[in-house]
Formats: sequence, structure tokens, C-alpha cells
Amino acid sequence: MVVRKVLVMLASAALAACATTSGGEPAGLNAIADDYVLLQLTIGEKEAGYIDAYYGPEAVQAQAKAEAPDQSLAQLSSRALALRDRATAFADAADTTPSLEQRRARFLVAQLTAAITRLQMLQGEKLSFQDEAQGLFGVRPETPALSSFDPVIAQIERLVPGEGPLWKRIDEFQKRFDVPADRLRPVMDAAIAECRKRTLAHIALPAKERFELALVTDKPWSGYNYYQGGYHSKIEVNTDLPVRLDRAIDLGCHEGYPGHHVYNALLERELVNGRGWREFTVYPLYSPQSLLAEGSANYGIDLAFPGGEAVAFDTQVLAPLAGLPTGEIARYVALNKEMKGLTSARYTIAAQFLAGQIDEAEATRLLQKYQLVSPERAAQSLRFIKGYRSYIINYGLGQDMVRGYVERGSSTEARWQRMEKILSEPTLPAELLGS
Repeated sequence: MVVRKVLVMLASAALAACATTSGGEPAGLNAIADDYVLLQLTIGEKEAGYIDAYYGPEAVQAQAKAEAPDQSLAQLSSRALALRDRATAFADAADTTPSLEQRRARFLVAQLTAAITRLQMLQGEKLSFQDEAQGLFGVRPETPALSSFDPVIAQIERLVPGEGPLWKRIDEFQKRFDVPADRLRPVMDAAIAECRKRTLAHIALPAKERFELALVTDKPWSGYNYYQGGYHSKIEVNTDLPVRLDRAIDLGCHEGYPGHHVYNALLERELVNGRGWREFTVYPLYSPQSLLAEGSANYGIDLAFPGGEAVAFDTQVLAPLAGLPTGEIARYVALNKEMKGLTSARYTIAAQFLAGQIDEAEATRLLQKYQLVSPERAAQSLRFIKGYRSYIINYGLGQDMVRGYVERGSSTEARWQRMEKILSEPTLPAELLGS
């Protein structure tokens, strides 16, 4: 439905002249990686939430804290530009099949391009929604006319006939599947355990991997994974609004298995501990890495629960745990699947709102109409847009791109292998379009 244009980060200089260590790794890239980590952590001192995770040496974090007060945003921009030039020299654009070290260099170039873009924004530069997304996440989304979603809404209306606004009919139907607050933890525990079991059947995880689950409030998101390093995550689920039955599997897969927790654990095992690539100890939120993280986490739901398996697990296990009726779960899940056809309408609404073309009231109204949610859920959605801006593309567009890559696999096992490749290598959005 949406034409996807990917910003491909290509390099300009040959790798052959670069010195290497005795192990074959480019010595210059390791030095660049060290400077990259310090730079990203220093930017993180300028913007709360910029760093999503860091588990490298505490001394580097302390150095960033000490240097940040004396570094202006303009100075940080200059550092990022110079560092990107250094990394570009290791990324050989001429190779049709780049080595892992060249992919490493290209990853650094793309991440630094995102840092440069974010620093421009922090200095007050106004970018269009598409330009912002391209600079930060390496892809250029389309923003379809909202009228193009009217046929999707008409199809959804056939599933929920009746009087009154469509969003209200949908909300009243979906409320039947709100998990009672006192049942939420056992439901989430069961969902995450099943997501983990299904992932472990295909991907070998570090022996000591683990997570902690916390139920929280007053957040703009529904779930979050805080990766701690050492194959350990803290997963938080927001309970400001009732968590609905299907969200248990969604959150268990997305935040945990094979989503964010697995992604970070595999990067730590394969690239940080396996290859000594220090740049992967830091994860800047506004970067192409987030498109891979969110896209793979969303697609991981379908990979772990293909076909009607989610409906079956909801019906046989989660609904009884939650004390919910099971008779209309299939219809409920089918409705939610149809509503995913409205995902990219949110990009258009966000683009208009962030550009000042519509005000908060109109944005809320449009989110209700084209996301078919209650006023409370529309307000939460707008709160996320106000805080995270073009980041929203990573969920839908990222999922579509990951799906396109993984489902080129001809069997279930081949698809899981392609998923593991995405999660454990220095993958860029552009690479999802290749073979």
C-alpha cells in the first residue's frame, strides 16, 4: 500500500589501503568505534532519552558526563561529521558483496548520519516528516492521502455493524477483552513464556539470558524494553489503559522473544563479546538501528505465532487465565488484523500535526477516525507522536521491510535463520531489500 524508498548509505573510498590488526580487523575502525561511543554518550547528556541502552565501561560514561558541559551542539555536530568521514573511508561502495567489516563501517556511517540529523534538530532546524525520517532512520516514508484509507474503514465497518461512531462500536467490542488488572501479571507471564519457548525452538540464546517484568503507569508507550547488558533486560508494560488480551502475545514477542531482548542479547554475544565491536554497547534511539529493532520486534509476533496459532493460544490459555469469554476471540483477532491496514494513516496525521498544518484537537479527531480508537487511546497516540515524532514509522514500515526480507525464506526454518541474521549482524534498512 505504501511505496518505500530507502536511503542507502554508500561509501566512497577503498578498504585496501587501511591497516588491520593481527586478527584481521581494521585497526582504524576500532578507534573510530571508541570515538563513536564517547560521542553518542555525550549527545545523550544533551537530550534525555537519546540513549536507549549502554552497557560498556563506566569510565566512558563518566568521561561523557564530564565533557558534555564544555561541548556545544555545534561542536558535537563537527565531531560527528569528522567521525563519519573517517568511517566512510572503510566502507567500499564498489563491492556488490561487502565483507562483514565493510558492513560494520557502513553501519557506523549510517548511525553517524542519524546523529548529525538529530543534532541539527536539537539546534532548531526544521525538517519535514519525510526528511527527518530519512536522516534519522535511513528510510523515506510516504504519507498517503487519508481518503485512501476510506475503503479499509468500509471493510472494517462490515465486521462491526451497528449504530453510532465506528470507533465507539469497535471500542465497546474490544473492551470485552480487557484483561482485569489483578489477572494481568499471570497473563503476561504465560504469554512471555510461550514467546520464549517458541523462539528457543529456532534460535540458540545465551545461557544466562533473563528479563524482569514490571507493570508501570504514566508512560506514552504501551511497553518498553530497557536492555541492561549481560543478556539481561527489564521489560515494562504500561497500565494507564487496560491491556487487551491480544496485546499479551504482542508485548511478549515485541519486548522479549524474538523481539528487543533477543535482538540486544544476540548483538552483545555475536558482535560485542564475539568480535569486540564496542560500538554495539551503545544504542542511540534515533538511528537506523531502531527501524531494525522495532520492525523485527513487530514481525516477530507473526513469526512466532503463524496462521491461527495466536488465536488458539489466546483461546486455550490466556483467556481462561484472564477470566475472559472465548466465544468471539477469532472475530476479535480478525478485526485487529484488518485494522493494521490503517497503520500508515498515522504517518500522514503525524506529518500534518508536526508541520503545524493541524492542531492538537484535529489530530486527535483524525486519529480517532483513521485509527478507530477511543478518545483516550487517541490522546495516548498523540502523546507518543509529540514525544517521538517520526519514530512511529519504525513499527509499520520497519515491520513490512523485515517481513519482505524474512519471508524470502522458503521454509519455516529458513525464515527463522533469516530473522537471526538480521538480529545478530550489523544490518542496515537498505540491506533488507537485497537477497
